[in-house]
Amino acid sequence: MEIQKLAILVLILLVGSAAAVHVPPLEGTRPSLEARLKVRLAEAGEGGGLVDCWGALLELRACTNEIVLFFLNGEGYIGQDCCRAIRIITHRCWPTMLTSLGFSVEEGDILRDYCEMGDSPPPPITPSLSPASAPAPAPYGPPTVPTAAPVA
Repeated sequence: MEIQKLAILVLILLVGSAAAVHVPPLEGTRPSLEARLKVRLAEAGEGGGLVDCWGALLELRACTNEIVLFFLNGEGYIGQDCCRAIRIITHRCWPTMLTSLGFSVEEGDILRDYCEMGDSPPPPITPSLSPASAPAPAPYGPPTVPTAAPVA
């Protein structure tokens, strides 16, 4: 019985000391997550879709200011690269990703529609009425009711 206890104690000490060994980190810098994903996907032969989605996500992150100004001003311009990223994410990747990035469903729809319309020409500009050609305001007072013309 004593020998079994001693053997168990020695085994526990060996396992504990083996687990406590410090492994030094690899020398040099590690490649970025993006670079590692591209290499792994290229080796697996699946580089097209996921790499495009990853690149679109990084591009979308870079054009956040354009999107915020677009929603704040309502007149902002979203660049072609940003629109390309929005189209890739909404059509080929994860359509709900825009909501996971903090945009509402409606904002995601607005962005998608804006970028899809970006290839078409802008609508024609209608001239505004100048004050001289604007219709005169209605006179103050009780409204007048039109009367029917007498029947002859």
